[in-house]
Amino acid sequence: MELPKFLLGDNTDFPDAIFVIHTEFPRFIINLATDEVEWLEDFDAEDERELEAEAENLIQQATDFYDREITRYDQE
Repeated sequence: MELPKFLLGDNTDFPDAIFVIHTEFPRFIINLATDEVEWLEDFDAEDERELEAEAENLIQQATDFYDREITRYDQE
């Protein structure tokens, strides 16, 4: 199965949360309401250095994805 790079997530137990799931390496879930990130990968010290450089870019991509999706919903 081919998955999109980002998915929106919803859960009634967290009514104020806005979850965006990144499905490619490094996989993570970000709650845009709180900016909390849950990484779904285990990283070693070398990976962490690379992740620090890439994390800001990936989080911005997740935010841009959410904004794009909301704009599309509003257009319908």
